[in-house]
Amino acid sequence: MSLPRFKLLRPRSVAEAVEHLVNHAGSVRVLAGGTDMIPSMRQKLFEPEYVVDLRGVTALREVKLQADGSVEIGALTTIRTIERSDFLREHYPVLAEAAGTVASPVLRNMGTIGGNICLDTRCLWYNQSLTWRKGCGFCIKKDGDLCHVAPGGTKCWAAFSGDTPPALLCLKAEIEIAGPHGTRRVPLSDFYTGLGDNYRKLQASELVTRVFLPASSKDYRGVYRKLRVRGSIDYPLAGVAVVLKRSNGHVSDARIGITAVNPAPLLVKGASELLSGRAVDEALAEAAGDLAAKISKPLTTSALTPEYRREMIRVFTKRAVLAAAQVNGN
Repeated sequence: MSLPRFKLLRPRSVAEAVEHLVNHAGSVRVLAGGTDMIPSMRQKLFEPEYVVDLRGVTALREVKLQADGSVEIGALTTIRTIERSDFLREHYPVLAEAAGTVASPVLRNMGTIGGNICLDTRCLWYNQSLTWRKGCGFCIKKDGDLCHVAPGGTKCWAAFSGDTPPALLCLKAEIEIAGPHGTRRVPLSDFYTGLGDNYRKLQASELVTRVFLPASSKDYRGVYRKLRVRGSIDYPLAGVAVVLKRSNGHVSDARIGITAVNPAPLLVKGASELLSGRAVDEALAEAAGDLAAKISKPLTTSALTPEYRREMIRVFTKRAVLAAAQVNGN
């Protein structure tokens, strides 16, 4: 599958990149690492006239500690850099662990945190070649009017499959978005819509430029668990991130995030209330697993059955809670 013809634009600043997006609205795509976008272009999912290559915007490649104790991560920081950062591994370990599960070392060297946050949703009917999709009559996400995942409804159920967003949600991360009218900063939890075909709140003229980890989330111990068919390369078919703090043998705060089983990464509501003030044991960890499984809505978007993937959310949540409690010291 060959790439369509396009003109490559190489800005050296965020302002220049935004200008390109405004000038070529409706016929432009943004390239960060390219690990997901380039294969999608080969599959004719996108055929833009212009591609804005952000790799020359070097100001977005840093991990910086701020005066207030928070951390700023440029959107072009590679997944490999996050995985290997001694500071992040010590103080925000769930993010480093999640980053280390993304694809393969070669792809982690190219892929970026901004790209992982903005990763396109996918399913068996959408993420295929043009010939394959044409044979299926296309889908509601691209060129058609039917969701093959849930044919009885009008909603696109393509699943979000990024590994780092559930960890970032657990850490209460915020993102900076740059556009023609300046920048805005929003909680990552407000960025996703829950719709497979319109999955993020990002205008065509806007870019995700930075990620912020608050000082208040520093030193939570964290664990990420991921289900995939192969032990490398594959996207998650179910992913669970857990962070918690303990005091005097009891959980003082905790959060659980899930991915790959809904059209958006989600925080598990009620997880903190369930775990806080209690000592972690098998029964409590199992209750946390039940809570996570309850909000998981995997449909037929992969070779594995929805029932199996929901059960693995339950199992991985239980294991991750127990492991995070052990990391804190029993």
